[in-house]
Amino acid sequence: MDRPAIIHKTAADLRLPPNLSDYAATCRDFSWAAQAKAIRDSQGLPNGGLNIAFEALDAHAGGPLRDKTALRFVSRNAAPQEFSYAELTRQSKRFANLLRELGVSKGAKVFVLAGRMPQLYIAVLGALRHGCVVTPLFSAFGPEPIITRINLGAADLLVSSEELYRRKLQGRREQMPTLRHVLLVAEEGSRSVCADPDTLDWATLMAAASDEESAAPDTRPEDPALLHFTSGTTGTPKGVVHVHAAVLAHHASGRYALDLRPEDRYWCTADPGWVTGMSYGIIAPLLQGVTSVVDMEEFDTDRWYGLLEQERISVWYTAPTAIRMLMKSGTEQTRRHDFSALRFIASVGEPLNPEAVWWGKEALGLPIHDNWWQTETGAIMIANTAAFDIKPGSMGRPLPGVEACIVEHLEAEGAAPQVRVIAAPDVEGELALRVGWPSMFRAYLNNEARYRKCFAGDWYLSGDLARRDADGYFWFVGRADDVIKSAGHLIGPFEVESSLMEHPAVAEAGVIGKPDAVLGEMVKAFVSLKPGFKADEALRRDLLAHGRKRLGAAIAPKEIDFLPKLPCTRSGKIMRRLLKARELGLPEGDTSTLEGGA
Repeated sequence: MDRPAIIHKTAADLRLPPNLSDYAATCRDFSWAAQAKAIRDSQGLPNGGLNIAFEALDAHAGGPLRDKTALRFVSRNAAPQEFSYAELTRQSKRFANLLRELGVSKGAKVFVLAGRMPQLYIAVLGALRHGCVVTPLFSAFGPEPIITRINLGAADLLVSSEELYRRKLQGRREQMPTLRHVLLVAEEGSRSVCADPDTLDWATLMAAASDEESAAPDTRPEDPALLHFTSGTTGTPKGVVHVHAAVLAHHASGRYALDLRPEDRYWCTADPGWVTGMSYGIIAPLLQGVTSVVDMEEFDTDRWYGLLEQERISVWYTAPTAIRMLMKSGTEQTRRHDFSALRFIASVGEPLNPEAVWWGKEALGLPIHDNWWQTETGAIMIANTAAFDIKPGSMGRPLPGVEACIVEHLEAEGAAPQVRVIAAPDVEGELALRVGWPSMFRAYLNNEARYRKCFAGDWYLSGDLARRDADGYFWFVGRADDVIKSAGHLIGPFEVESSLMEHPAVAEAGVIGKPDAVLGEMVKAFVSLKPGFKADEALRRDLLAHGRKRLGAAIAPKEIDFLPKLPCTRSGKIMRRLLKARELGLPEGDTSTLEGGA
């Protein structure tokens, strides 16, 4: 189906005046220094201090929002649990005091391995408050990825649910030599009875700890706060270090990119074990004073639609994988639900195919707003905001305080990259950001050489290929190592995948370059189908013809294979390198973030 190139916002789409209503003026007048000064003047720590947990909680706990619900936990078989801003503040102070009693000092590494349970959020906020460096782990990790990260990060303390610890780490403590303490959270109303020595019971220690704070948090803007691990093409994950100053970008992007405001009921579906679940599942919504709904269950189409309706969700932040799964089930279920409270939907994890943007408009009554950022950037950098008209398939425009451009690499002597900014529109190159935004990562853990290679002068090199159009919208082409070189053409896999997803049979598509003696590489596609369609030769030929018609013979897939499900990370990214490795019989590299485990 041919679609218009732009979704023009209507009054129905703009149910409230957007926070970012005058883009040009806000970008012109914005400065990170002014943002930092505003925090210091209103709710800052003494002597120029800055602390993520303090800004997220204390600004509300002593004011009119003190009794407002900050976190509402819902599950299938239990009554909801709610924590007000005041109670969450008390609990975070209690955990900070618990750490102090255990002799865990500022700068210590606190790792958290748990599902979306209240104790995870309390531990994260309490550890940040105490000045520890927090690392969340995927609850779906197997033993080896967990142990690898604990050892790479030299963890001092681990907070885990007893059930996960029993299944994954019990009997392996000697493999984690830096780990001094393990706190276990037992089932509701019970006490931890883990047989491993040297484990501690969360409930007992928290009950004994004081919720009175003896002194304000003692952290500075450049003190390390978060350590996130992101997978690479090798078997070793990268440790990405962020500092407390990142809270400035969390605050600004929550306001501008997600349009959050205190009256919102907000649902971020991301697992806290990855960067979106931390930045936009915990920190940013608390900074804005919203009520966050946390679903403690796994994905289920009927349940998700029911939660949107019953919890009166107004702002929803989810992943392309989830959207594609909802699309796969059709639109019939959406007609049985009332989404009238919903006013803004955003997606993150990988670029959102145009068909998914339109599906949101047709099935949920609102277009889905894509945005772009990375673990390394720490916060949303480029977004389709509430005020923008949407160009389906585009990442949007840079947020205030972010300067983005397209660069080409120059021949350079030595290891330091050199680039030239491409001023002309619609020219493909590497997406780069001018350094200086506060959530920019400060290091790759124990790998300074790799960190330096990410920068060319004042530009951070993202490794993503993109183009910028004449209106300032950015368009994703592919990862630099994903781009396909076929018969002299440079082909971005995202363009081919988006075209295939326009076919009514296709639920998901992943595209790779396959070596070819004549072409250099040929385009090969892998697709999963919507219910009711049969993976047979007739459909394969139809999809090949669809690709040639939409893209032309030079760009269209030459081969198509059917898969029941494409390999994705839990953050929603289709793992093209895994498709390629399996196709060519190559090593698969780090698969620890693969959805459903390695």
